[in-house]
Parts: sequence; structure tokens; C-alpha cells
Amino acid sequence: MSDYRNEWQPPNRILLGPGPSNVHPRVLQAMLSPMLGHLDPDFWPVLDQVRDMLRLVLGTTHNWTLPLSATGTAGMEAAFCNVVEPGDRVVIVVNGFFGERMVDIALRCRADVQRIDVPWGKPVLPELVAQALAAQGHVKAVGVVHAETSTGVLSPLQEIAQVVHHHDALLIVDAVTSLGGVELCMDEWDLDLCYGASQKCLGAPPGLAPISLGPRAVDVVTHRQHPVQSLYLDMVTLEAYWSERRRYHHTAPILMLYALREALRLIMEEGVQQRWQRHAHTAAGLRAGLEALELELFAAPAYRLDPLTTVVVPDKVDAAQVQRQLYQHYNIEIGGGLGALQGKIWRIGLMGDSCKASNVLLVLAALEHSLAQQGYADARGVGVAAAQQVFAAS
Repeated sequence: MSDYRNEWQPPNRILLGPGPSNVHPRVLQAMLSPMLGHLDPDFWPVLDQVRDMLRLVLGTTHNWTLPLSATGTAGMEAAFCNVVEPGDRVVIVVNGFFGERMVDIALRCRADVQRIDVPWGKPVLPELVAQALAAQGHVKAVGVVHAETSTGVLSPLQEIAQVVHHHDALLIVDAVTSLGGVELCMDEWDLDLCYGASQKCLGAPPGLAPISLGPRAVDVVTHRQHPVQSLYLDMVTLEAYWSERRRYHHTAPILMLYALREALRLIMEEGVQQRWQRHAHTAAGLRAGLEALELELFAAPAYRLDPLTTVVVPDKVDAAQVQRQLYQHYNIEIGGGLGALQGKIWRIGLMGDSCKASNVLLVLAALEHSLAQQGYADARGVGVAAAQQVFAAS
């Protein structure tokens, strides 16, 4: 048994994986604020401000917008268990690991799940969704991952929403990796249900899952024939706490909400669209550097996700060994592949406060040196130079 009496100090890691990302010092400082009770009237302004700012980031005015006291997977679970009842037909597009997870959760809700399988690394295209829905009977909902974290692929949501609504179905959107980092306009694009997570582009610690329900989704939830199978994730009772009624549901994570409030305040100061642009700009520098190192990018150019870049591991290079070297010698975390892509790709995240030009230059230099140790390339600084050109030109 380890000696728990010893002090423990975690390394000050540079987090450039698929999440969590580093958080701004102001966000950490907010978590040192005095504790309040979750029903204390002095805490209520925090709830109201968090909701208002979340609506701005999501691009919505929907009343049913709030952060769940749980991680992004709970957001996914809340989406399906609130909308889906036993026997409902649900179509889920699977183009990566988290599409597979959608299927798993919908099956646990006892839905009639119909899969649309897309090769990992490819986007969800609206014509494919249209073709699949035309072959189905009545469909209750369609599930799509906007930004597939396992592959670094972004799918065209606005066009998909038009197809889904043409077939009178709801669109459930996983925006865990896109929320706060790429363009997302819930009202303008007519999305029915969207959920995310606090620890990626929003720039807060993990532990909260923003979720928003539009009018169609609210109508479905409030006219269910059976109770929601999860009391904890029941949106009707959760909304009663977050509304002016302040009806007790569970003990809210006070310090996490302080942190999310401060992270959202940082977004408001920067500007939502400016934040999207920052993620695009740093991603462009990273991609230029990787290509200068003659590394292949996994996702097709038109569908690459700015907050998360996926890189094909070169032949005869040990992917895990490179990741270990980055941890041990450079204090950097990048992600590896999931599922069938394990050992075949790296995932480099530039999200929230981690999304900086300095981090791009650092990870390129470290990656080049680590690859040189495996005989892949000479450490000549070409990746860093290519990224610097991109940053200097804008």
C-alpha cells in the first residue's frame, strides 16, 4: 500500500491531447472562491450567468440550456434517455468511436437502432443521411457526432439538419469537441438537441456537460409516455432547479460552476467568433508544420477539425514510444488512436487555453526530435519553421 501521508504534486503538464486541455489561471483561481450552498440565493446569479453565456456560445435562445453535473458521456446519455422511449426507431451515423458509443447508449434505452456506417476518418454527408432515411419508416431521432474526437473529422451539420427535418425526425448532436472551438449555431442551423463538455474548447476542468434542447425536443420530452429511465438526468426536473423555481434536484458542483462561469467569461471577453478564428489559425500552423515533417494528416482537407488534428503514424515508428518520450522529456501529452486506429494515428489537441502558437512550436520541435530518435527524420527544425511562416503571415 502506498504511503498516502506523503504530499503529492502533479507535473505541470502541457495538455495537447483530445482533452482535457489546460485551463487559464483565472479559472483555477475561481475554484478557490468561498463555498456556497446550492440553494443559497447568493449562488443563483452564478446559475443565471452560466446559462446566459452558454446560450451565446451555443448560438441559441432556448430556455432548456444548462450544464449537467457530469462529463460529456452523461450529456450523450441524457440526450438519448430523455428523447427516446422503448421501441422508438433511432438512426445513428457511426463514423468513429463516439458514434459507436451513441449506438450503445441508444440500445440501452431499448431503441430500435438503425446504423449508418461510415469509414472512420470520413465525414457524415447529408446525401448519405437522406438515402438512409428514405429507406426507413418513421424515425424518432437521428444521432450525429459533429466533431468526431477519435478521427479529427468535422461533419456539415446545417445541411444534415435540413435532411433530418425533411423526414420529420429530431437531430441529436454531439458537440463535445466542437463547442467553443468551431462554428456552431444551434438556432440558425435548427438543431434540436446539442450537448458538449467543459474540458475541451470551453477551457474549464472536466465534470460538466452543457446541453440545450430546442422546441421540438422539449415537446417530445414533456409528452413522454414513460418516465425518463434516469432520475439524475431527467431534463424536466433538472430544468426546475435551473429555472427561477430553484426546485431541489441534486447538490450542484459549486466549485465546478464557478470554474465554468470564469471560463465562459473569458470566451465573452475574447468573442465567440474570434475564439473560433483562433482555433483555426493555430491549427493551420500545426498542419503546416506536420506536413513539413512529411507526416500525413488523417482527415480529408475539407473536413478537418481545427481543435483536434489527427496524424498518421509513419511506418516502423512506435506510436506509444513517441508518446512516452513526449511525456518524459518534454512534459507534453498528445493522444493516441482509439479502437481500430490504436497505434495508427496520433491526436494533437489545441483547445481552449492550450490553443496557442507557442504550444504549436513546442510540440512540433518535440515531435521532430522524438521521431529522429526512431530514425524517421533529422531534427532540422523544418516543422517549426513552417508553422512560424503561417503565424507571421497573418
